Amino acid sequence: MKKSDIIIALATGEIVALYFINLFKMPVLWSLAIIFPLLSVFCLWIAYLIGKKFLFIYQFAKFILIGALATIFDLGVLSFFIKYAGVEAGINYSIFKGVSFIVATIAKYFADKFWAFEKKETTEAGKEFGKFFIVTMIGLGVNVGIASVVVNMGPKFGMALDTWANIGGIAAVLPTFIWNFVGYKFLVFKK
Repeated sequence: MKKSDIIIALATGEIVALYFINLFKMPVLWSLAIIFPLLSVFCLWIAYLIGKKFLFIYQFAKFILIGALATIFDLGVLSFFIKYAGVEAGINYSIFKGVSFIVATIAKYFADKFWAFEKKETTEAGKEFGKFFIVTMIGLGVNVGIASVVVNMGPKFGMALDTWANIGGIAAVLPTFIWNFVGYKFLVFKK
């Protein structure tokens, strides 16, 4: 495992912890600022060991870390739109969610290509980005569709509208992660 892998895992764990601490505003969650970075490094190390035999495990672990950062960025952009537009549901929410997803995914392309899948070739980059874009657009449909369904059901458990809007975004993460990993691994960054 490289030093950069450890640094990226620590930073990702810290950023994710700070996001959840801020989202739920519960002082007891401050322990996540220590637990998440250490857990991120530990899990990446385990994936690295398993990845010596099954490379896709290590790639998937790195993909998850990149995805976690991209998700926090996505939700941060979404929260910015919600806060400044004062819109927490409806068609405008769906538009905001789509834009935030696209912005985060474009940034994620380079990290997936060069870090998770370690594809250094730049020949046929246009064709590769085209495939990436198609896989991503399907992922966008999955992401926005699930988030919009959850958000437009209305807040549950007494949550505020802006918190529920973030919950909608979080609900879309796992199905989108799975779709994107499979698409990127076998269609876009295949070796």
